[in-house]
Amino acid sequence: MKLNELSPADGSTKKRMRIGRGVGSGKGKTGGRGVKGQLARSGVAVNGFEGGQMPIYMRLPKRGFKAPGAKTHAWVNLGRIAKAVDAGKLDASNVTEETLVAAGLVRNVRDGVRLLAKGDAPKNLNITVTGASKAAVDAVQKAGGSVTVTGAAAAAAEE
Repeated sequence: MKLNELSPADGSTKKRMRIGRGVGSGKGKTGGRGVKGQLARSGVAVNGFEGGQMPIYMRLPKRGFKAPGAKTHAWVNLGRIAKAVDAGKLDASNVTEETLVAAGLVRNVRDGVRLLAKGDAPKNLNITVTGASKAAVDAVQKAGGSVTVTGAAAAAAEE
């Protein structure tokens, strides 16, 4: 078999319709565009245009607010950390944001990692994260570990 002998399977391709090539072609004269009007012309862009009526995206009220300085934290639950420790992917004595990424628990650190309390905390967990919920800190301390918070929440708590 040679490159010049290759051809598509029978029935898998269709020839394109050549519009505007005479009445006998089935798509001649107006070329499937109807008659006259804006949409019969070339260069038409009418997305959202409702014939002069106020468009729906302008009739509906604006909603919501996006804080310009908002931070997006990656988050991880205690239960997932416990599974990773049991599987040998993490060393419970020294867990940081970098080791969480290396173990595959967090894909992207973004503005930091926040520890949440879903699940059981592993024994003697020493973890350093940007933020942590109070319930997560309590659960880790109850299991004999410690949580070090390095983010803005820690700075606010010290003051």
